[in-house]
Order: sequence, then structure tokens, then C-alpha cells
Amino acid sequence: MKISKVTVYEVKPRWIFVKLSTDEGIEGWGEMISGTKTRAVVAGAEEMGAYLIGRNPFEIERLWQEMYKTFFRGGPINSTIVSGLEMALWDIKGKAYNMPVYEFLGGKARDRIKIYSWIGGDRPDDVAKQALERKNQGFSAIKMNATEELHYVDSYEKIEAVVNRVASIREACGSSFGIAVDFHGRVHKPMAKVLARALEPYQLMFMEEVVLPENEEAFREVARHVSTPLATGERLTSRWQYKNIFREGIIDIIQPDVALVGGILETKKIIAMAETFDMGVAPHAPYGPIALAATLQIDTCSPNVFIQEQSLGIHYNKGFDLLDFIKNKEIFQHKDGFLDIPIKSGLGIDIDEDIVREVSAEGLHWTNPKWKNDDGTMAEW
Repeated sequence: MKISKVTVYEVKPRWIFVKLSTDEGIEGWGEMISGTKTRAVVAGAEEMGAYLIGRNPFEIERLWQEMYKTFFRGGPINSTIVSGLEMALWDIKGKAYNMPVYEFLGGKARDRIKIYSWIGGDRPDDVAKQALERKNQGFSAIKMNATEELHYVDSYEKIEAVVNRVASIREACGSSFGIAVDFHGRVHKPMAKVLARALEPYQLMFMEEVVLPENEEAFREVARHVSTPLATGERLTSRWQYKNIFREGIIDIIQPDVALVGGILETKKIIAMAETFDMGVAPHAPYGPIALAATLQIDTCSPNVFIQEQSLGIHYNKGFDLLDFIKNKEIFQHKDGFLDIPIKSGLGIDIDEDIVREVSAEGLHWTNPKWKNDDGTMAEW
């Protein structure tokens, strides 16, 4: 079997899909993150994809090594391209052998996959009502953004507002309900210590990205003030970037993204290494259906994954949602806050390519919000 064609689709609201075709008629799908560099990712995917023409799609490790290990390597653009192409290779291999991908990676380590739901939006509001709605839908955990703009040193009124929102969820949903709070890298170290400590009494499931990953030395400072588990990893682009996290032993939960960190096998390697450091895993997956399907394959065979992010109804999905682009919509239908183990071959999803092609024809222009503090300086989004 040889790879014969690479097709890249730009898909609203903010996804890039790639399809690898073979000379035997089997096709594999992958997903890349557009971020704010859609044109760069698409051009890079077409350039790197051309290198795969005529190659054996079963030689996944060999092809990954050749795609990743260039002189200038890493970074979000290159890594998401490698990730998407690698996913598509696994999809082909699974379909060719008529097996889910997780069967190649050790087989099932669980019977079902626990998931959480997003609430609150970019500027958290009305969170107690939304959390209670999710609880009534069967979810036992939610995640919300912590705050809006926050300067290096800012008003304690903003801290109090975050605390009041979390307190309202705890009161509405009870002590056993899981609450994760995503600082989203919006909070600088001086206020991260204050906010983390103020939230400590509410027994959070975890606090995410309490500071930006490039300020990783501040994780230790925040950890001195709280016992709440700390999570990070969604912006890291390779297993090499995880070395310091493992070495330092401060972070409790890692959040690798299959569409950014190098693909399925790379994510599995990172998660396996985390297990040796007694770390939990809550994979990052707020994007499209292919990335989520790939992540579920990893979850299935990874015992230290304890909960999975998913983006059905997330505030970013304006106009389109995950289920719009797949035919077997039941794969993402939860039962009491859990997903069933996928059973179909490959990544387990049937892409509706007619819809993908139709939406892709409209083009894609995704930009992150540009926030400012009250003095006009840039605020982290």
C-alpha cells in the first residue's frame, strides 16, 4: 500500500482536516490546529504531505521521525502538521487491519471514558445555572475559565468575583461535583498566588495553566500556597518539552493535545511517562471531531487518564459543532457523563466529506480575541 494523495480542508469554526488517500482505496483522516496561523498550517501541511506521496502508510514511526526531525524542529505550526498527518496514518492502518487504533497500543485499559463539559464562556457568567444543567444531564464535572483580563497586580474585587462564581457552583451542585478552573495563562504570578489560594477552600478538581507554560518556574511558587492539583501541558509541542515538568514533579496533571504534541503515538508515550511519575492525565481536546476521536483511542488504552475534555457546545463553536461533520454521531453521545469505548476501525469515525467539502469552500479566518487592561496594555487571552 502506498500514499497517493493528500487533501487539506479548512473547516469552520477553527479546524483544519487532512485526508490521506492510498492506492488501495483506504483513506485516513487527521486534524490540525489552525490557531491564528491558518494559511501557514495549510501551506505547511501541503508541503509536508507531498513528502509522504509514494510512502508506505504502515511505517508510522519511520515517517514520524522523518517528518519531525528536521534541522529546525518543533513549534506549534510544524508540530500540529506532523500531528494531523500522523493521525491519518493510524486511521489508515486501523482500517486496513479492521481494528480500532487502541488495539495497536496495548488494547483496552478501561470500560468507559469519563468526560467533563465546558461552561461559562470566555467571560464567565451565569455559571451556577449552567453547571446545574450539566449535572442534570448526567455530567459529574465541569470546567470554566477563571477570569477576564487581569493585570500583573490587579483589583481584589476581580478575585472575589471568581471566588463567588465558584462558590455558586459548589452550592448549586454539591460537594461531590467536580469543578476545574482554567486560569488560561491569563493570570501573572503575583495574582496567580492570590487567586489559587482564594479558591483553595472550594476543593477544585484541578487548576489549569495557573501561569503560562514559559513561566514554568512559577508553578513551584503557586504550589507552595495550595494543595489543589495543578494541571498544564496543552500548549506544549513535543515530549521533549515535558522533560522539565516530569523532572520538577510539581505538576499533578498533564494535558497533552494529540493535535499539537506530535500525534497519537507521541501522546501515548508522554502519558506513559507521566504514569512513571504518578501523574494523572486529562487530555486537551477542545477542537474538532477528528482530534477528539484520536484522543479517545489513547484514553482507552491509558490507565492514568482520569477524565477527558470534549467540546460539544463549547463557546468557540459558532455555527458548527462536532456532530455536524460525522455520520456516526453516537460516538460522542455521553451516558451519565461517560462515553462508550469506540469500536469501529481506525479512529472510529465516519467523516461526512460532502459537508466538509461544502464548509471548506467558505474558507476559514480564525483569530483569537485581543484583550486590553484598563491602562491600554495588552492582557493575556
